Amino acid sequence: MAGTGKSTIALTIAREYDEQGRLGASFFFSRGGGDLGSSNKVFTTLAAQLANKLPDLKSHICKAVADVDIGNLGLYDQWEKLILQPLSKLEEGSFPLPLVLVVDALDECEGEEDVRLVLQLFATAKSLQKVQLRIFITSRPETPIRHGIYDIPEAAHQDFALHQISLSIVEHDISIFFKHNLESIKRECSLAMDWPGEQTVGLLVQRTGGLFIYAATACRFIRQGGKFAQRRLALLLQHDNTTLPPEKKLDEIYTTILAHSANGEYDEQEIKDLRKFFCQVVGSIVVLFDTLPATSLAGLLKTPTKEINQTLTHLHSVLDVPKSQDGVIRLLHPSFRDFLLDKQRCLNPQFLIDKRQAHHNLFAYCLQIMSDHLRRDICNLRVPGARAAEVNRSELNQHIPLHVQYACRYWVHHLQQGNIDSCDYSNVQRFFQKHFIHWLEALAIIGCMSEGVLMVKALDSMLTVSESTQPLAVLLIDLLRISQR
Repeated sequence: MAGTGKSTIALTIAREYDEQGRLGASFFFSRGGGDLGSSNKVFTTLAAQLANKLPDLKSHICKAVADVDIGNLGLYDQWEKLILQPLSKLEEGSFPLPLVLVVDALDECEGEEDVRLVLQLFATAKSLQKVQLRIFITSRPETPIRHGIYDIPEAAHQDFALHQISLSIVEHDISIFFKHNLESIKRECSLAMDWPGEQTVGLLVQRTGGLFIYAATACRFIRQGGKFAQRRLALLLQHDNTTLPPEKKLDEIYTTILAHSANGEYDEQEIKDLRKFFCQVVGSIVVLFDTLPATSLAGLLKTPTKEINQTLTHLHSVLDVPKSQDGVIRLLHPSFRDFLLDKQRCLNPQFLIDKRQAHHNLFAYCLQIMSDHLRRDICNLRVPGARAAEVNRSELNQHIPLHVQYACRYWVHHLQQGNIDSCDYSNVQRFFQKHFIHWLEALAIIGCMSEGVLMVKALDSMLTVSESTQPLAVLLIDLLRISQR
């Protein structure tokens, strides 16, 4: 279940085995984290870490890399050629202890078929004779993952459901967590020696419903109150939620934090503006396909960075908002995204995010950003046919800022996920007629040319041909020929 502490356990295990010298590699999936949200880089990342970990293995992996075109390898071939075959070539006894791979949050990997394939490939590790490989995976119990696990012979895997642990054991651990953090907050805020007291800790533990994320979020919320820490603690305890199921308890603390962020005397227009800013800023953050710094998010949304920061001021309990403007903004836990996008859970209309509308808004922003920024020879190379490698990497973000790079990579994905207006295809047609070559040039420079081909194909497949879309359909046929040369 969400919030039971899977990633915390995965991180702990990775650290423990790393200290023992037995961690082969790790990969922590994260939806909305760019490459961390797909299976594209999982095996190449694991292979690179394994090569650095085991000198005897490195030569075999390097030879495999030299012999194949990695960019065109599917998942099956990546696993076979970069991991399984090199491991099988190790001398017997070269690594006598089981080698551990840690893969966290497999449920956040996009594509059900990819998830099933990853599990099937991991299961083939049992064929290794000269080295023992143990793979530790965490996930929510999503259907493709449950079925993928069931397809693996029972002798090759063991399952452990966190939500089936005795509640008394979980509450004991959460109590330790609360005492440790509240003691730290007491010192930071110079609170009374007997604060908060055993009874209060007991009440907080009851509020969690056995969810670690509730405890972690509560402690962040209290700590960020500073001199108002006692008031924030009282706010969390003012309603008795002991009869609610765990997910509803988590919804309650999210609702409390959001309501507190908008607490104040506002007139009707100001409430509308707050709702607009929240949907624009937070609504975008929760559906982005990759993380962005505040300055880049401001560029993408065509709004001042100050407005971004003001909207996020009281949301540091649920969002990781770095002090540096260059640091990326992240969700502290994916359950916050789930909450905001579900009208059955987020009951306050001021904070509910319409997922399809949020995607459509970002599509429109992306298209506008690219139309405003893209041009011929965007990096001023002044040499026709210059190679992308000749672009000075340190100056790349000056020529193609991060928010423009984001727009180039993900605008089609947002169109796929959003509400499609009648004029959208006409806007896409106009953009392609003026900027198609400029867009391909930008993608080539940032190393994402292959993604451009896939996006044109995606547009072609989603297009319902009618009298209004016929011109774009014809144009896409020609553009596919150009992009695949």
